[in-house]
Amino acid sequence: MKQIAKILKKFTIPIISIIALLWIQASCDLSLPDYTANIINIGIQEKGIDSPIPNVLRNESYNIIISLTDQKEEIEKLYEQKSFQELSEKEQKKYSLKKESQLYLKKDIEIEKEETLRKEFSYLIMFIEMIEKENSPITSSLNQSMIEGMSMIERFQLLDSSLKKQMYNSFKKQLETYEDSMLEQVAIESVKKEYEKLGINLDDLQMNYIIQNGLKMISIATLIMVVAVTIGFLASKTAAKFAYILRNTVIKKIMSFGNKEFAEFSTASLITRSINDIQQIQMLFVMSLRVVVYSPILGIGALLKVLGNSMNWIIALAIGSIIFIVLLLFAFAMPKFKKVQKLVDKMNLVSREILTGIPVIRAFSTEKYEEKRFDKANQELAKTNLFCNRVMGLMMPTMMFIMNGVSILIIWVGAKQIDLGSIQVGTLMAFITYTMQVIMSFLMLSMVSVILPRAWVSVKRIGEVLSTENSITEIDQPESFDNTKKGIVEFKDVYFRYPDAEEDVLEQISFIAKPGTTTAFIGSTGSGKSTLINLIPRFFDVTGGKILIEGVDIRKVKIQDLREKIGYVPQKGTLFSGTIESNILFGAKDQSEKNMVKAAKIAQASSFIDQKEQKYLSEISQGGTNVSGGQRQRLSIARAIAKNPDIYIFDDSFSALDYKTDINLRKDLSKETKNATIFIVAQRISTIMHADQIIVLDKGMMVGIGTHKELIKTCDIYREIALSQLKEDELNG
Repeated sequence: MKQIAKILKKFTIPIISIIALLWIQASCDLSLPDYTANIINIGIQEKGIDSPIPNVLRNESYNIIISLTDQKEEIEKLYEQKSFQELSEKEQKKYSLKKESQLYLKKDIEIEKEETLRKEFSYLIMFIEMIEKENSPITSSLNQSMIEGMSMIERFQLLDSSLKKQMYNSFKKQLETYEDSMLEQVAIESVKKEYEKLGINLDDLQMNYIIQNGLKMISIATLIMVVAVTIGFLASKTAAKFAYILRNTVIKKIMSFGNKEFAEFSTASLITRSINDIQQIQMLFVMSLRVVVYSPILGIGALLKVLGNSMNWIIALAIGSIIFIVLLLFAFAMPKFKKVQKLVDKMNLVSREILTGIPVIRAFSTEKYEEKRFDKANQELAKTNLFCNRVMGLMMPTMMFIMNGVSILIIWVGAKQIDLGSIQVGTLMAFITYTMQVIMSFLMLSMVSVILPRAWVSVKRIGEVLSTENSITEIDQPESFDNTKKGIVEFKDVYFRYPDAEEDVLEQISFIAKPGTTTAFIGSTGSGKSTLINLIPRFFDVTGGKILIEGVDIRKVKIQDLREKIGYVPQKGTLFSGTIESNILFGAKDQSEKNMVKAAKIAQASSFIDQKEQKYLSEISQGGTNVSGGQRQRLSIARAIAKNPDIYIFDDSFSALDYKTDINLRKDLSKETKNATIFIVAQRISTIMHADQIIVLDKGMMVGIGTHKELIKTCDIYREIALSQLKEDELNG
């Protein structure tokens, strides 16, 4: 986990950038419902008039307002007087007056100050409309007491100020039961009347308002699109780069494993972890950047927008229902999600065993059995995946049912409130949108939570690989080889025991191998021959004693420096996809073509290479399946020779060669490697009988060391092996 966190730190800047962009996107998404509500409430219903405070007033209307209000100073600061001639051409068209010579224009003031005057203006502008309205209680009293031929406003202005205020206060008292929102809606109708008397075209005012807000919505929607595309690009790029670095880190870690670690993790599991598990983590990373961060911002923002609304209980009901369903589904599905990756491992293991063992399967006619074994693993994985998919499939329609049910409930409850005048249609639509945003944020989080269990298992599996301590480690201050002892290999009282084993595999192994000599190992199956030579390149570390190369303990030098000195040919010839040339020069990229051809000739490989149409550029398939076992073995030997190392290790590498090829190869090899130290593990006496020293192993212990002739006389086990392979007259070479 710490290693994964370290990799994540490298992406701090891109992650912060994505979060900032998500914040912008959420802010834009949260602003759109308000614009929609304004277009419906103000643009359509109110003709584009968004406040009970008129932007322009007639002279007589202004005078009445000043005479009645208790906030005279604030209103005087709010308006400025202008004559029709003082207006700009644009304003003259907007305020096409016929009779008025003076009017009052609203100034730009702070929003807080304007908000404090809204309710006062609602009463005042409605009262002015009532004065001018026929058959109203106010006009009936004015008709009886005033001079005919005068307008109602003119008649009202002639009244005593105390009487005017008395009439106004009586009017206000009748409206005190109105809610603020409903009061403003009615007041705006009075503002419309004021504008009509000024000659303002309300249809043009309405259209201008709708177009302006519509253009703002288009701009915001465009910004959302650009930001969303940018977020998608950055998130995908960041996740892909993260997966790339993580994959490289995992592969490097696996490459540093010793044989002990490879025994702990199966090859199939390591393949699954380095590919499938990292894909799961990459998907989680993308979803985390795009959904896990965005959903809370959107959900909390939407909740804040509707805070204090009387229908908030509907949102609480919806969220509670979603959480209950998610928890219910997870209670059944979580164990299955965790099981999927293990089943993928099992599937890969079975597939790999079948594909690599096809020749043996065919030879023993066990195709039906293997098909059943594969089918069992396949069915188990398919059933588990199907269960998980059904859970996900059930979740989506359930969530959609909740969303649609909530929409119906909001409309049903909201319709009653619209009827009572508590809210407007646009406000209801905005509330529905915000509610859907809250639900969608929970829905998105629940969808991520479906991926989370499987991805979290993958995170832990990758963490297991990265946190595994290598059994083969390097010291902080490595030593250098002593060039005066070049090629000398010494085993000093070496013991070795496999991890968790109860007994030693090798005991008291001591010998010296010098340059220009060949040291051979022979013994019965399981005697420890391959284990012993695998200690030289540190595939395992000794559990007792030490191995010296050029006078230095191999545990005190760099592993790379150690292995650079060794040309290793394994028991099973392994080739890589590419060409013959790339395989021979696998460990010696800087070698010339001449040296490559020379190595192939020594390994007796040139005979079949020259017969190929493209010769050294001929393709080699994965694992070398398009060449025979003997050809594969010879190419593996050529690869070691091309490296020109100080030490050669041949782990039963001549077993796939015929007798003649074996003799010719060893003859040519002895000329090329006369200054190198050679180790050979063999089963055939004929392969090692000319070695400078032969070490006989039995049950992990040295039971004989010497030349062929010496061992025939002194070592019973060697003599038994020799007699089983050679005739009596061949024993002495």
